[in-house]
Amino acid sequence: MDSEQAKYFVAAGEELHFAHAAKRLGVPRSTLIAAIKRLEGDLGYPLFDYEAESTVLTDAGEAQLTKARLDLKKAAAAAAANAPAPGGKAKASKGKGRAPAVKGAPRVGKRRQSR
Repeated sequence: MDSEQAKYFVAAGEELHFAHAAKRLGVPRSTLIAAIKRLEGDLGYPLFDYEAESTVLTDAGEAQLTKARLDLKKAAAAAAANAPAPGGKAKASKGKGRAPAVKGAPRVGKRRQSR
């Protein structure tokens, strides 16, 4: 199970509603359902009971949910450990030339004509 499939499965398992889980993830419901079906095909057993009136996890789905949550936590911890330390040398911005002219403001670099 890759991290994206785990993320989709955890969202669906926590929400127990595919439309709400898809909205939470910001993906279409059909994409979420296809990912869950692909995951079930890879594992070889169903994770959700499709015969029930509402969305319910199977016993294998419950066990897989706790494993997927743990895997996601480990992946997040590993990503945080590999992240570069904050701070460091500040870089000066070079800018893009002169600032744009503002109506009514004196022009930069122009002197008033003396009399």
